[in-house]
Amino acid sequence: MSDLVPDEQTYRLPRSVIPRHYELTLAPDLRAFRFDGVETVTVDVLEPVSEIVLNGADLEIQGAVVRSGGTTLAADVRLDPERERVTVALQGTAQPGEWQIELRFSGVLNDKLAGFYRSTYTGDDGVERVIATTQFESTDARRAFPCWDEPDFKAVFAVTLVVEEGLVAISNGPVVREVPMDGKRAVTFADTMVMSTYLVAFVVGPLELTAPVDVDGTPLRVAYVPGKAHLSAFALEVGAHSLRFFTDYFGIPYPAEKLDLIALPDFAFGAMENLGAVTFRETALLVDREAASRLDLERVADVVAHEIAHMWFGDLVTMKWWNGIWLNEAFATFMELLAVDAFRPEWERWVSFSTGRASAMNTDGMRATRPVEFPVAAPEEAEGMFDVLTYQKGASVVRMLEQYLGADAFRSGIRLYMQKHAYGNTETTDLWDAIEEATGEPVRSTMDSWIFQGGHPIVTVDSDEAETGAGEDARPPGGGGVTLSQRRFRYLAAPDDADARWQVPVILRASVDGTVATRKLLLADQAAVIDFGEGKLDWLVANAGGSGFYRTRYAPDQLRGLTGDLAAAQLSAVERFNLVSDTWASVLSGLAPLQDFIDLVRLFGDEPDPTVWAAVLGPFGLVERGLGEEDRPALQGFLRRLVGPAFERVGWTSQPGESEKTPTLRALLLDRLGTIGADPAVQRRAAELHRSYLQDRASVDADIVPSIIHITAHIGGESDYHEFLERYRHPATPQEEVRYLMALASFHDEALLRRTLELAVTEVRTQNAPFLINSALANLAHGPMAWQWVTERWDSLLERFPHNSHARMIESVSLLATPELAGEIRAFLTEHPVVAGQKTVEQTLERLDVNVAFLQREQERLPLLFAEA
Repeated sequence: MSDLVPDEQTYRLPRSVIPRHYELTLAPDLRAFRFDGVETVTVDVLEPVSEIVLNGADLEIQGAVVRSGGTTLAADVRLDPERERVTVALQGTAQPGEWQIELRFSGVLNDKLAGFYRSTYTGDDGVERVIATTQFESTDARRAFPCWDEPDFKAVFAVTLVVEEGLVAISNGPVVREVPMDGKRAVTFADTMVMSTYLVAFVVGPLELTAPVDVDGTPLRVAYVPGKAHLSAFALEVGAHSLRFFTDYFGIPYPAEKLDLIALPDFAFGAMENLGAVTFRETALLVDREAASRLDLERVADVVAHEIAHMWFGDLVTMKWWNGIWLNEAFATFMELLAVDAFRPEWERWVSFSTGRASAMNTDGMRATRPVEFPVAAPEEAEGMFDVLTYQKGASVVRMLEQYLGADAFRSGIRLYMQKHAYGNTETTDLWDAIEEATGEPVRSTMDSWIFQGGHPIVTVDSDEAETGAGEDARPPGGGGVTLSQRRFRYLAAPDDADARWQVPVILRASVDGTVATRKLLLADQAAVIDFGEGKLDWLVANAGGSGFYRTRYAPDQLRGLTGDLAAAQLSAVERFNLVSDTWASVLSGLAPLQDFIDLVRLFGDEPDPTVWAAVLGPFGLVERGLGEEDRPALQGFLRRLVGPAFERVGWTSQPGESEKTPTLRALLLDRLGTIGADPAVQRRAAELHRSYLQDRASVDADIVPSIIHITAHIGGESDYHEFLERYRHPATPQEEVRYLMALASFHDEALLRRTLELAVTEVRTQNAPFLINSALANLAHGPMAWQWVTERWDSLLERFPHNSHARMIESVSLLATPELAGEIRAFLTEHPVVAGQKTVEQTLERLDVNVAFLQREQERLPLLFAEA
């Protein structure tokens, strides 16, 4: 009897047969794009069965035999393509005990970037070469071999790959032997630990490998296509640091025998945490540390650290079912930030993560948001979890909890969790319970309010309790009291917003009569009064440290206390970011006029941090779209007055002794001056520097290269376009390839943008093309044309590109914020739903509504606002 409820029975395999060990041999044919395989799976039969059901998709199965001791049962095989199942119908009954199932099968090395697929590259000799590789998460291992393709069916995998001489073969374990076989060689790998099917990996192709680096007994290598060895050193450095950092943090040794980091030309995601054989996009692993921008290096460090964190949190301890995938990804994101912050403290990674947290809040402020964790029946429903709410919101609420409990106490809870559940499967509540046991704090009830309901609160700070309903009896004596109140924050308000509640871990910092003090409280009710004593409250920061995942809105007197002298309040960079970001959120939602934001950002002309400047300058891209061409010069003048002096201070080139983040600031200010600011002198100089860069890459500071490329495209013509296209086709690094490719969507000539769109469906790799189309939709001059192009080719685009990219391909339609076009977009996307990511589409459409509403509210005032500024 199955212990699954009826709905689970539809999507989940019976529990009567449990796999324990796979002996798997695969022989990929890189010329015919096919593979053959044979497997022997050792299983425990828990009750008498006459059929065995497992997963399989896009496979041809030639036969099956089932054995136990001296008993052999012949079997027939039935395929169910719709449910992606294989039924082995026995000619007899398998009694409880240990059995072996032998299956022979074959399949296609597809071009869909999922399952066992092919990736290609062109060598220096002009010949195209093929790599066979895998991407199994969430449920695509079944496309490579028949298996129990659910995360809690953990087993040991013994893999052998039969490959042609001269090809590299990589799997999860180290090679234990190689033997000749029919003119090829059979490469056998060591058994893995018990793990889920989605973590199995095999890579076969004309690759090269670095010499192994010994990291306290673990050999670490980078694999890449020939000619890119010089781009591997930084990944090895980050990888070694991360292995040591996580071993120390978790208090558990690295759970595999080796670690290979594998760069692939075609890859649907950023990277994949296959145990011991992590696969990456080239841009996320290979980088020229001497010629890269700091942000390029940060990106590689982030992704490498993220995937190595998964070796413990995800691979060693794994979710029971796909509803728990958020915890894998959120915690790996949190750990990536911890590790990179330790790797390069001067990068101040927790400061720059503010943009990621704000991005999550932007989506989470929609009616179309979702809980971080939600019930998953069909495995494909989990595809909707690979988004900003899983990664950035999830990591943010984990960071909020860590900061509230204290880093040491939090880590004690994590170590307890890992020790209890190593090699097993868990639910989210298992983590909260372990942290609660270690700290004595009400962690489960607190975190449930953040994980199982969508959205987040806005916490209002007011010294007048009458507006918050705190009541006369709650008024504190003296002048040092404030009332905090919470309600749901939404860009488009709903009647039930005031009724929502979170257990909000609030950290306050306040100055009373010049004395600064910090307080903590768990705001569980609608309002709470905080008494700071009899003295005068000079100022108060309601999200001290900035890690709280909530918006803050200050009453006018409280805001004046903060902004009257920003230096006196000693706001950290994260706190300054939040002040700007929260003010813009209030404007975008209609809680405040745009004038409030303009008044605030005027105070930030001397701001030294690029992340804060990103919050200051980001909104003006939308504002620009609300202005006609005749009114844009006023906005341009305002931005030049705001940004110009700051750019003059940092200059065009790096200076001795400047901070690690100053080059990033220089690049950001330059980019905005040359695009939205339309500064003619900046544009001319950027174009000159770009010409120099084409001749000599070392002639221009690496950090401003993305900015001069963007500005040149922004003002460029046909000759520039041809130069960009040539550089995309013959790049020096993976980062340069993508940089020039995406810049093709920034040219303002309609014919050139049309050419870019056609390139997306003829020449550009399918891993990049959807993002190029999305960039074209954001084109200020011709975004509507790009949308028309998309609608005319909709069905073929969805057929061509991976399912997980469909919703992302059209996110920029939210910028096409006119009422007429918004109506057309909504009607089309309602009639043409995507296969995966429909929730993301709903969020995009709501973001479009928010933008339309904002521009309509401000349309009469907008042309005058910057003329007066």
